[in-house]
Parts: sequence; structure tokens; C-alpha cells
Amino acid sequence: MTHLQGETRARYVQDMFARVAPRYDLMNRLMTAGQDVRWRRDAIRRAGLQPGDRLLDLGAGTGDLAREALRHCPKCHPIAADFTLEMMRVGRSRPGNSAVGWCAADALRLPYPDETFAAVVSGFLMRNVDDIPLALREQHRVLKPGGRCVVLDTTRPPRHLLSPLVGFHMRRVIPTLGRLITGEADAYTYLPDSTEQFLTAEDLAVHMRLAGFRDVGFGRRMLGTIAIHWGSKQ
Repeated sequence: MTHLQGETRARYVQDMFARVAPRYDLMNRLMTAGQDVRWRRDAIRRAGLQPGDRLLDLGAGTGDLAREALRHCPKCHPIAADFTLEMMRVGRSRPGNSAVGWCAADALRLPYPDETFAAVVSGFLMRNVDDIPLALREQHRVLKPGGRCVVLDTTRPPRHLLSPLVGFHMRRVIPTLGRLITGEADAYTYLPDSTEQFLTAEDLAVHMRLAGFRDVGFGRRMLGTIAIHWGSKQ
């Protein structure tokens, strides 16, 4: 389904996440052997939050990054924004989310004034947006000067000796888990497809610089299939 574009793709992605919402967090833990918890912790550290800071968790899903932000900096003010209402409904029912603000939002048209947030973070959002440059410009727009942007996502892995194992996990293990746990094998076939069609970590860093971010860097995780990118607004 990665060939879909525009509103058609947006509706497909929205419907897909609505269907898997009740088991989304469980699938993340199983697919990554629990490593996604550590990645989110690393992403929030990169955000450099201070007490009183407003944080936007964009494409928040069930609010994992917003919750991690509160654990890391209890006096920050996280907003979890997503365009899939079912994901946010699941998230709002989870323990630890009472201090999180929730907002329905499209990553390409953020409903916030310029220079609203001290940090914008996202987890597994960018490979699903139809216009990556526009999504990054919107994140840059709503950041305050000196604000940080952190992007956690899958990335096209470089070739190495373990590439066959990586391919087997993505093409066989993940769809099978998706079918068994959620009953939605097609949603977890989309995951490897969208990863393989997504930008390399190097290319996403270039897009961040073109959107206006400075001091851009990234680090790879999980045999090169995950990357955490960061940058700041001058």
C-alpha cells in the first residue's frame, strides 16, 4: 500500500492504525523485544526538556513519548497530537496519561501558532506522512528559537552480514506476529514495505537541514533498521 498518495494514503494509514490501536503497544514491545522503550527514552533525553517546557508529541498514537517526557521531566507540559482518534482514545485510558494534553492534528497542518513549543518529538510518524518536507517545516515553525526536534523512526538499513536475518524478521516474523496478536497481518506487512520505501537516515538528515534545522545528527539502532534524528531551531 506504500504506492498510495495524498488523501488516499492518509485515509489508509488512519484506518490501519484505528484497527490495530488496542494491541499497538503490545506489538511494539514484541517486534522490538522491548527495545522501543529504550529508544523512546533516548529520544526524550535528546529533547533536553526543562521544567515548564511545552512538548509536542506528534503522531503520538497512545502517547508513549508524552508519558516518557513526564517521567523524565515531571514539570514539563506534553501535548499528544495524532490524526487517528482511536489511538488517542486507547492512550487516554492508560495509566500515567492524566497530565497529558490530547489534540487531533494533521502533521501537515499543525493547529498551533508559530514558536509554541520548546521541543517536538515523533515516534514512527515520518515514514507515514505524504509530504516529508512540509511535515518538517511545520515542526520547525511551531518550535521556539533554540527548540529541539527529535525524530524516532524506522530507516532503510544498510547492507551487512546480518541483512538476511533482518529481512526475515521484517518480512516473515513481524507479519506473523501481527496476524496472531492483532488479526491484521496486512498492517504489519505495511511496516516493512514502508521502511524499505522510506528515506535513508542520511537523506532524512538532509531534509531536516533543508527545513531549517541546525546541528542535525542521527544514531542508528537495531542493526540499522531504526534511527533517532535530532536538530535545533536557531
